[in-house]
Amino acid sequence: MIAIRSTVFMAWALLWSVLTAPLVVGAALLLRGRWGYHAGKLWRLGIQFGVENMLGIRPKVIGLENMPKEPCVILSKHQSAWETMTIQDYVPKGAYCVFVLKKELLRIPLMGWGLAAMKMISIDRAAGKNALDQVVAQGRERLQQGYYVIIFPEGTRVAPGQKKRYKPGGAYLATHVGCKVVPIAHNAGELWPRQAFLKKPGTVTISIGPAFDATGMSEAEVNQRTEEWIEGEMQRISPHRYSDVQHDAS
Repeated sequence: MIAIRSTVFMAWALLWSVLTAPLVVGAALLLRGRWGYHAGKLWRLGIQFGVENMLGIRPKVIGLENMPKEPCVILSKHQSAWETMTIQDYVPKGAYCVFVLKKELLRIPLMGWGLAAMKMISIDRAAGKNALDQVVAQGRERLQQGYYVIIFPEGTRVAPGQKKRYKPGGAYLATHVGCKVVPIAHNAGELWPRQAFLKKPGTVTISIGPAFDATGMSEAEVNQRTEEWIEGEMQRISPHRYSDVQHDAS
């Protein structure tokens, strides 16, 4: 049954993408501004329809009241493609989100052009310290324009129960701009593993942590606070993945 669900969803996702791609790219390139986001949301909602009704994956949200009413930096756990779509549903109604992505993606015909027109934050990862300055320069502008900035501090998708070093980009942006930071934990990888065709039905728990103001904090302090909350919350929502940690603690 999982194989059938996954096959039907993949067929739907491909069909919906083909049907909406001209609208998304056209709106982003020709109309620009917020029109690209409206068209992109149409595509996203269609995909999410398939996720919920074909794959049977549905969200359970904890802590929605913690999301600030003003633009902020969202630092989230990254386990699958699911959260790149779904986190956007939990910013205030009418608000828009941008992601930090590799500059090379903007060179991809059509898709990359659309991403550029939608004002995603693009960086050259090989630029070292300059890459952080690029995040701040673009991130400050997006925040001032009313966008919420979503960053995955581990830099890549990480399997459930594992973690990678929390990179400084999101913390660097928040401390240099002086804005609120919101940590998010979730267990989407339990149902939608990285690069996996087969996806299991069930409920993804997405937990939005208390926002805190990064003004006056160092990048290390922001990262430490974020990591401690996210990894602690991961142990709570996915306890079976951390049995060794719990055993050691006891």
